[in-house]
Parts: sequence; structure tokens; C-alpha cells
Amino acid sequence: MSVHESVVLCLSVLVTMLLCRCVPLFLLKGRELSPQAKEALNLIPPAAFAALVANDLIQPNAFAASWWEGALPLVAAVPVLIVAKKTGSLIWCAIVGMACYALLLYMPGMLP
Repeated sequence: MSVHESVVLCLSVLVTMLLCRCVPLFLLKGRELSPQAKEALNLIPPAAFAALVANDLIQPNAFAASWWEGALPLVAAVPVLIVAKKTGSLIWCAIVGMACYALLLYMPGMLP
């Protein structure tokens, strides 16, 4: 790719990002959104977070090496779900998840 093509690509990406992010702000400035639109927009952050978590939990290639390697993230997620339900704290979920994963990963005799 030449320098000219790279510059054109970067500028077109920049313009597209500005249009997608700034134009809706200017068009909706001072207007009240409908309750359905607010509800739909409030679902975006949890959906994005769930997609990131699901991507780490479910990896088809992980089961190819061994069943334990594939199931390890899923087993470690169970205590995290319990902590999430009881506390609702993201930091405690992260701490419990890392601790459970480390304990399960380094348990003697569990890895083939």
C-alpha cells in the first residue's frame, strides 16, 4: 500500500468515525429520547461486556488439547456468578475470577 493510499484510508476512517459519533450528538441535542430508545441504549454496555466475557469463556479450540483446559474457564466462572449475584461488584468479580482460575490452573494432578 502506497503512502497516498494509506493517507486516503486514514482520512476516510477519520471522517466516518466523526460522522458516526458527532452527527447524532448534534441532531439529538436538546431533544428528549423516547423511553424505548433509552431502554435500548442502556442495553449496549452490558451486551458489549457479555460479548467480551463470552469470547474468553467459550473457545472451541481449547477442548482440542484436553477437556480440563476447555472447561477451566467455565468452572472458574461459577464462583464469579455467585459473587456477582450477591455483591454486584465488578472488582470483587474480577478478584474472585482471577483467584479461582489461578487455583484451578495450578491444582496438582488436575492437568494432564
